[in-house]
Amino acid sequence: MPPRFYLGKLIERLDDMKGLIHIYTGDGKGKTTAAVGLGVRACGRGMKVLMVQFLKGTPTGELYSLKTLEPDFELHRGTGITKFTWEMNEEEKAQTTAEQQGLLEYAADLIEKGGIDLLILDEVLGAVSTGMLSKNAVVEFVKNKPCNLELVLTGRGASPELVELADYVSEIKAVKHPAGKGIKARKGIEF
Repeated sequence: MPPRFYLGKLIERLDDMKGLIHIYTGDGKGKTTAAVGLGVRACGRGMKVLMVQFLKGTPTGELYSLKTLEPDFELHRGTGITKFTWEMNEEEKAQTTAEQQGLLEYAADLIEKGGIDLLILDEVLGAVSTGMLSKNAVVEFVKNKPCNLELVLTGRGASPELVELADYVSEIKAVKHPAGKGIKARKGIEF
């Protein structure tokens, strides 16, 4: 067990730490997985983590695992999107758009109240690229985040404006994927 002085200094450093901006983007598998990994690491160091998932509705493995870390790692998502955006009719698109905007507002309200150290906006970049969220709204969200909040954005197609604002940008590139061989998504690996 580290001496009490050491723990006090560690906590003091965490409190004074400037929050940076991370982007995990690209067409490869692993963006959400990377964000969850960072969240688990932060949670293990006593940080409070909130993950808001956009454009996701099917039950995925991380839902069950992260439940065991509550209340230190909380996950919030919409009511359940069951189609890709290109499969939706106009009414479904309008409903999904409203829900995605509500998720961004939810995140903004929670960080305004304080108590969140790391915020993961999972697939927010996908919500922007499909027109479900305004790029300008997300840019303003990022620009106005609290100074000490660590922020992660995931999804394909990060805009140049968001890349410019970020401190870390990791592009996950698909070199090979089993879907190319007709292998469907597998429980516990892809979802």
